Amino acid sequence: MTLDMTHTKRWNIPPLITPEADSALIAFPPILRQILYNRGYATDAEARAYLNAKPNVSTDPFEMTGMRAAIDRIQYAVAHHEPIAIYGDYDVDGVTATALLVQTLQFLNANVRGYIPNRFEEGYGLNNNALDELKAEGVKLVISVDCGIRSPNEALHSRTIGLDLIISDHHHPAEGDLPPALAVINPKQHGDIYPDKDLAGVGIAYKIAEALLSNPLSALSAQPFDNAQNKTSAAFLDSLLDLVALGTVADLAPLVGENRVLVRKGLKQMKQTTRQGLFSLAAVSEITLAKVNAGNIGFSLGPRLNAAGRLKEALAAFELLTTNDVFRAGELAQVLDMQNRERQRITRDMQKRAEEIAIGEDPDAFLLFAAQEDFNSGVVGLAASRLTETYYRPAIVASKGEEETRGSCRSIPEFHITEALDQCADLLVRHGGHAAAAGFTVKNENLSALVLRLKAIAADQLSNVDLRPTVTADAVVSLVDIRPDLFEKCLKYLEPTGYGNPNAAFVARNVKVKNARTVGADAKHLKLSLEDEKGYAHDAIGFRLGEWQKKMPPRVDILFTYEVNEFNGRVSYQLNLKDIKEAGSAE
Repeated sequence: MTLDMTHTKRWNIPPLITPEADSALIAFPPILRQILYNRGYATDAEARAYLNAKPNVSTDPFEMTGMRAAIDRIQYAVAHHEPIAIYGDYDVDGVTATALLVQTLQFLNANVRGYIPNRFEEGYGLNNNALDELKAEGVKLVISVDCGIRSPNEALHSRTIGLDLIISDHHHPAEGDLPPALAVINPKQHGDIYPDKDLAGVGIAYKIAEALLSNPLSALSAQPFDNAQNKTSAAFLDSLLDLVALGTVADLAPLVGENRVLVRKGLKQMKQTTRQGLFSLAAVSEITLAKVNAGNIGFSLGPRLNAAGRLKEALAAFELLTTNDVFRAGELAQVLDMQNRERQRITRDMQKRAEEIAIGEDPDAFLLFAAQEDFNSGVVGLAASRLTETYYRPAIVASKGEEETRGSCRSIPEFHITEALDQCADLLVRHGGHAAAAGFTVKNENLSALVLRLKAIAADQLSNVDLRPTVTADAVVSLVDIRPDLFEKCLKYLEPTGYGNPNAAFVARNVKVKNARTVGADAKHLKLSLEDEKGYAHDAIGFRLGEWQKKMPPRVDILFTYEVNEFNGRVSYQLNLKDIKEAGSAE
């Protein structure tokens, strides 16, 4: 098995809708019926709940284990003016969660500050030095967001020094005991009855805010809110939803269930936001907030917010999201934009070097690995992601320090990377993550053993698997059926789309190619004019499909999404090609 970056993709087209489901969904257009059925909605009530982004299960934050104890402790701290620190992570999810809880506690007149560790000096998650510093500065209560679930030693240290700690996190807990914190809020913990397990870190922070503001009575305590205060609290909670949308989409939390509800509301809030930093960030990203969608977060706003923590420290992103100063917001947005351009350059260079190392050392590997002293630890995850995209293999890119190596992992659906790291826990200082992405720290003397074990685990699990990326379409259609009214009457109601709730995709067969040309830097992208059976032309763009221009057959089978294209104030519709095959050759 030799790695091949020209792997053919497997096309997956789900079965046709059953007659029973077709009848139950008769109120919807035929194509939308098939799309709904593919997503698991086979009754009218289920379909309407999905399309209207309405929750179909309980969203009571107090169903989360640890929430009551956490709220009582926070309210005690607020009532007694105890200094509180919100301890976040340096990615968009952590920064938005930190901003959200800081602003919530400020709304309650608490003595609160945000703390985001420096990726390069402190590393990921809770660390003892930071806890010592916070304690020395008078902090009585630390609330972690988007981190801490795999920090048992740090939680014990916090207890030892007399610093109360509440952990809120969405990452998978380790097997065995949870960190010995005053409260642990994570719906993935064993025995937690909260129905939605897929909230991002900022989503869980929002549930804490919701619990604080919807249930103001504490054991101590204050008088209940009157009606006017309740209305103010509801409006304030709504004002936080732009942060929830930013963090949830940027962290690739699946856009289903409560995430879908929160992100749709959050996008609506972003369109009417008064958050000065968002105006400035949208301006440097050349995005119109009045038309913002999840794709804008994933490809433009999120990467700029992430750039701060990747190259320097995330405090600039935190300040941008919380400042009311129009001039400071503009200045910070410009800084993040420049850092993002630098991040892109560094990523390109690192990806090339990591590819040379990984393929050069082991061209037949089922798991790609590259480590080097001068790799920027803030960008290794992006380089690993590009390797996984290119070769369809789990990939690890790591920055090697004097004593320890910090690695970032990306994977494919066939290989759960965090479970693989769990099997190497005896070699690791720390690790954690999800099925598709993870991080770890390892002592340099254990690095070689770690790589050998991980490659052996990957070979054992993947050697008999047909490793090709799969692209899924909702239906086979004729291009005659692809018209602007399809988008307006059907497809826009699927939004927000993204990870876990993809855009509707279609296959059209035996399509005539009228014109083909390459566009973009290095002719990477493909621009086509396609003709349907009635002679109607369709514009199409194929990102990273530029090599097809030299071998374009007269007729093709295409797998595509249908999207709005806005350029220079002109609105049109185009096919976004996900894959092309010569007509008749598609599986």
